Formats: sequence, C-alpha cells, structure tokens
Amino acid sequence: MQAAIFDMDGLLVDTEPFWQDAELKVFPTVGVPLQRKMCLATIGLRIDEVVAHWYAQYPWTGKSQEQVAQEILEEVAAAVRERGTLLSGAREAIDLARNQGLRTALASSSAKYLIRNVLQTFDLEDEFEMFRSAEDDAYGKPHPAVFLRTAADLGIHPTQCVVLEDSYHGLLAAKAARMRAIAVPEAHSAQDPRFVIADVRLTNLTELTGAHLTGL
Repeated sequence: MQAAIFDMDGLLVDTEPFWQDAELKVFPTVGVPLQRKMCLATIGLRIDEVVAHWYAQYPWTGKSQEQVAQEILEEVAAAVRERGTLLSGAREAIDLARNQGLRTALASSSAKYLIRNVLQTFDLEDEFEMFRSAEDDAYGKPHPAVFLRTAADLGIHPTQCVVLEDSYHGLLAAKAARMRAIAVPEAHSAQDPRFVIADVRLTNLTELTGAHLTGL
C-alpha cells in the first residue's frame, strides 16, 4: 500500500446526526414527510442525489432541488462549526497512516464547501496531501469515480490504495475501484451483512493498526 484514502462524514467527524437533523428540518418545508429512520437509506450519497431521491418520491413545487440541497448543506456546516466533534481515534488514524509511510488523502461525497469547513474547524488541513469531492464527478458513491480520481491525482495505482469508510455505499465504491477497504460501520449498520466485502472490519478507529493499513 502506498496511500490511505479517508472518507469524512461518519468516519472522521460525527456529522451523520447533523445531516439527518438538517434533512428533517428542510424536507418537510417542501412537503416531504421525512422520518429519521428514512434517512438511513441515503447515507453515503451526495446531497444532490439525496434530494433527487426524495423528489422522485414526493415531487414538490416552489424551491428548486438545488435550493433545497444548499439549505441542507448550510445547516450541516453551521452544526459542524457549533458542536461538531472528531470521532474517537480519527486524528490518531491519520497519524498512523502517515507514520506507516502512506500518503494521505480525503475523498468524500460531501461538497467542497463542507469539506473545507470540516478541515478548518478541526485543524486538519495539513494532515492530507489533498482532498477530493464527489461533487466534481458525474456520479457519487457507490460509483468509484471519486476514489479513482483521487488515486490518479496522487499518481498511485488503485490497487496500492487503502480506503477507510463507514458507509456501505462508500465501501462498495472502494471495492469497485479495486482498492483495499477498511470498514468502520456506524452502530446502526454494524450488523449489516453486506459489510462482509470489506478486507478489514473495525468497531471504531481506535482499533486500527499499521498491519490493517499495509495489508499484512
């Protein structure tokens, strides 16, 4: 392995409750009868894809899909600044990857606006060689585009990259890119049998070892 590619939401930063809170606040304003358990179906998707998903089921008038997505994004960014926290072992996991001689990058479904917000809020800007957002790709996760582009920009073959992900959509994208995948599922999906495709499965990042990263 030559590079470690980290997801962001739900892996490094506990943003999932913020996404759900924002969606539960914004979607009802356009007539979508969203409930918290319904949010689980779209974890790991880009916000434009989340909005399109619910628009297909509950088409609305008035606000555009772009407006709804932007409102949700701004709600999440504000929540990160006000009460966001790094997940246990997140900073140590990045340091471990670097100490193993791996180049580090971040590849997220989130918009660049939110990624920058998170990196600045938690002083992580110098921890990654680069970050890439799936908003620049034709398709978001579970499509492998963002991971393949990150590897290409690093100049490293996909099979020499290890991805750390919390969502099944992200895990599927990593495997489709032919990358080694370390899954750290959130509690609500810990028993999801689909995570069996991961090369390594952890309860949280504090369990991560150098051997997990290098594939030994």
